[in-house]
Amino acid sequence: MRRVIQFSTGNVGRHALRTIIERPDLELVGVHANGAQKVGRDVAELCGLAAPSGVVATDDVDALVALGADCVVYTSQAEMRPTEAVEEISRFLAAGTNVVGTSMVWLVAPEQADNWLREPLAQACKAGDTSLYINGIDPGFANDWLPLVATGICERIDEVRCMEILNYATYDQPTVLFDIMGFGGSLDEVPFILSPGILTTAWGSVVSQIAAGLDVELDEIVEWHDRVPAPEAFDVASGRIEAGTTAAMRFEVRGMVDGVARFVLEHVTRLRDDLAPDWPQPTGHGGYRVVLTGEPNYTIDMQMLGGDGDHNTAGLKATAMRLVNAVPAVVAAGPGLVTALDLPLVTGRGLVSRM
Repeated sequence: MRRVIQFSTGNVGRHALRTIIERPDLELVGVHANGAQKVGRDVAELCGLAAPSGVVATDDVDALVALGADCVVYTSQAEMRPTEAVEEISRFLAAGTNVVGTSMVWLVAPEQADNWLREPLAQACKAGDTSLYINGIDPGFANDWLPLVATGICERIDEVRCMEILNYATYDQPTVLFDIMGFGGSLDEVPFILSPGILTTAWGSVVSQIAAGLDVELDEIVEWHDRVPAPEAFDVASGRIEAGTTAAMRFEVRGMVDGVARFVLEHVTRLRDDLAPDWPQPTGHGGYRVVLTGEPNYTIDMQMLGGDGDHNTAGLKATAMRLVNAVPAVVAAGPGLVTALDLPLVTGRGLVSRM
């Protein structure tokens, strides 16, 4: 039985929290939450469970560190507050608590991260004899194990392309959609995500990791993007998209070898299905696609759909489950910043229905 703390109860965190409560091989011992409306409540209320969990949400990080849990599932949004997040995570690691997380995606491949981010966490791992694993669905499973496993049936590989093709209209996260990605903003302005170097910072790690998994050294990483305006005003879950503002976005992060893009991370993001009809289209409700060009050619479509009928719910759950299911492997791993290439195959062991 692994003693686990859930850190945050937002879009991803509430799904992780519910699973931790319900899994017989994990014991929930603490939950961090922000806001007076959450602190002090039984955490079952925060993830839609009727039966009380017996665990009360807190914003006291000291109290959570003192619990001496085996692992923390850290899903707090950290890209806009990295210094604070590094400090929080480091405190757990140095105190002997392993951490799995979705935040600071630059650490999916730690060797690609800047020293200011990597070194404090590495030192904390050493001090606490602990491991840190950052992953999810993308960056994560959709562009590490999914493509790498598929390359095992190739005769020749000319290009590995990992794609996310999704409609984000139901994704209720205004900070990400508007402030980071720039949807609803002017096409004359460069949003944060498209500022030079940001795409590489966020997704260059997975491009490099695919290359490393295939024993290839990249010459450089190149960024490319395109955007399409809204033909008229319309509403999405996060707010209003005015006519003429950004309503669809496409970008690529290209790992180059001898002037050729051999490893490509591509996102095709729409807020309405009819936008940019000439761009790659999803299969079914949308999801992730791996295209291996070479001999033979392979296309793998991973469609997603939550029990509520929403593909974005499935994506959030996939991100959460990638972490929760990895807890035993990360606890058992050697100390340090670990990647998907360092861990054994993480499966859904123990999750098969008995009804």
